[in-house]
Amino acid sequence: EEEEEAKLQNGGFLPCPAGGVPSGTALEEPLRSCRLQAERRGGAESPSPPRSPGGDAGSRTCRARAEPLGFTDVNLNSRNTYEVSRRRSAPEHLPHGGAEPAPAPPPQEPADRARHRAGIAAAGSSFAEFFTRNFFTKRTKELKPAVQSAPGWKLFGKVPPRENLPKDSKIIQQEYKARTGRMYKPPPPSSARRKNIEFEPLSTTALILEDRPANLPAKSVEEALRHRQEYDEMVAEAKKREIKEAHKRKKIMRERFKQEENIASAMVIWVNEILPNWEGMRATRRVRELWWQGLPPSVRGKVWSLAVGNELNITPELYEIFLSRAKERWKSFSETSSENDIEDAGASVADREASLELIKLDISRTFPSLYIFQKGGPYHDLLHSVLGAYTCYRPDVGYVQGMSFIAAVLILNLEEADAFIAFANLLNKPCQLAFFRVDHSMMLKYFAAFEVFFEENLPKLFLHFKSYSLTPDIYLIDWIFTLYSKSLPLDLACRVWDVFCRDGEEFLFRTGLGILRLYEDILLQMDFIHIAQFLTKLPEDITSEKLFSCIAAIQMQNSNKKWAQVFASLMKDNKEGDKNHSPAPKS
Repeated sequence: EEEEEAKLQNGGFLPCPAGGVPSGTALEEPLRSCRLQAERRGGAESPSPPRSPGGDAGSRTCRARAEPLGFTDVNLNSRNTYEVSRRRSAPEHLPHGGAEPAPAPPPQEPADRARHRAGIAAAGSSFAEFFTRNFFTKRTKELKPAVQSAPGWKLFGKVPPRENLPKDSKIIQQEYKARTGRMYKPPPPSSARRKNIEFEPLSTTALILEDRPANLPAKSVEEALRHRQEYDEMVAEAKKREIKEAHKRKKIMRERFKQEENIASAMVIWVNEILPNWEGMRATRRVRELWWQGLPPSVRGKVWSLAVGNELNITPELYEIFLSRAKERWKSFSETSSENDIEDAGASVADREASLELIKLDISRTFPSLYIFQKGGPYHDLLHSVLGAYTCYRPDVGYVQGMSFIAAVLILNLEEADAFIAFANLLNKPCQLAFFRVDHSMMLKYFAAFEVFFEENLPKLFLHFKSYSLTPDIYLIDWIFTLYSKSLPLDLACRVWDVFCRDGEEFLFRTGLGILRLYEDILLQMDFIHIAQFLTKLPEDITSEKLFSCIAAIQMQNSNKKWAQVFASLMKDNKEGDKNHSPAPKS
C-alpha cells in the first residue's frame, strides 16, 4: 500500500531512496526509480550487493544480474540521455494512429531465473511506456465523405449543403411516412419497370425519375406513381415520333434511290436516242413524258439550249465583242460618281448601258445561300460578264432587277458563251420582253388571262382574293421576272424550267396556279397582308412531287379555249377598245 501511494505521488514510479541520488540529477530520477523498483522485485531471492553511504561512483550505474537491456549502458550524466533512451526504447513499428502497444503476457517459466527475467522486462517496459506514450492525445482528422447531390437537380443549380450528408431515398421515405403516420410501401424495383424501355430522354429522367435531394421532402407514393405514368407516356410518345421519323427518312431515301435510278436510265435514253434525233423526236409523246419527269442534270443544259433556240443568231465571237465593250464602259465610269447619278443614268432610256453599275448592286443578292456568285466567289466575274454583255447587246432593255437569277441558273448548267446565247434568246420571248421592258398594257393582258384560268380552277380562292382586292401583279411579277428561281428551291426551279422550255410561257402561269392550289387551304384563312407575305416567300419544304401533282391538276382550258386562244381574244378585245376610244377624224 505504501508503494502504491508513493507511485501516485511520484507520477506512477517509486521514489528514489534518500541519499541515493546526488543533487542536480533530476533528469535521471525516473530512470533510477525504474531501476530500483526492478532491483527490489528481483532481489527477493538474490539481493544486490550493499551500497556505500552517500553513493560512490559505482552507484551511479544500476547493475543487475540479468541480461542487460539496450538502455542499461546509457551514461546518466550525458545531456542526450533522454533522446538516446527514447530512441532505443521506443518500438520500431507503432500501430497506426499512435496507440500504445498492448503489453506482452509474462512468460510462464517455473525457474527462478525466469522470474528474475520477468522483473527486468517489467522495468524495461515501464521505462519504454514512459517515453513513448503521448502526453496529449492526438485526434486524427476524420475524412468526411464528399457530398453528392442528386444528378437530376444539377440542372437547376440546386446542390444540397455539404454539411448535410444525403440519405438513402428509402430511409427518407420511411421517416416521412413515420411523421405523417402513413405506412410505407416500397415501389417496385426499377429493373422491372425499365426493362422494356429502350429510349429515355435525359431531361425527363432528371425531372421525374431521380429522387429529390436530402434537404427536400421526399415524394409521396401518389406523386411518384403520377410521375412514373407521365414519364411512361412521354417515352411512348417520343418512341412513336422516333419510329415515325425513321419511316419517313426511309421513305425519302427509297424515293431518292428510285429517282436516281430513273435519272440514270433517262440519261441513257436522252443521250443515245433523243438528242441525236432531236428535231424528229422532240414532239413525240414519249419524249414529252420524259420531259415532264425532269431532265437529267448531265443533259439539262444541252436540252435547254435546243429548246430555247437561237433566233437571234448570236455567236461566241459576238459575245466577246459585247463583253469587251462592257469592260470599256466599266473603265469609263468614275469611281467618285454618286449612286444617284448612276441610278439616273440607268433609268435613262437613251443610255441604258449606264445600268452596268447597277449590276454590281444586284449580283451580291443572287442566290446568297450558295456563296458562289458573291464577290470573291467562283462565278462572280462570270455572272458579271454575261449581264454586262447583255446590257451592251440590248441597250433598249438594259439591266432589270431579276435578270441576275435567270443568268445564274443558266451559268450553272451551260458554258459562258452558251449561257449568254440562251439568256439573250430567252429574254427575247414575248412574255419576258413585255415584263422586262415594263410594257404595262401587255402585262395587264397576261394578268387578265391568268385570272380567267384562276377562276376556272380555284373559284373559292379566286373570290377570297377578290374580297381583299388582291390582284395578280402583287405576286406574279416576282415569279415571272425570275422564272421562279428566287421563290422556289433551286432544284425544283430547274425542274420548272425543264417544262417551261417544253411548253413555253403557258407553263409559267400554270405553275403559279399550281402553287395556289397547293396552299389553297392555308390561303383561305389569311388576310391581304399575310397572303402577300406568304406568296412572296414560299415555304422551303415544298417538294417537286406535291407541286407537280397540283400543276397536273390545273386545266389550262376555258370554254374549250386554251391559253393561247384566251390571250389572243384579250388582245383582240383590247385593240377594238382602242379603236372605239380613238378620236374621230376631222372633216
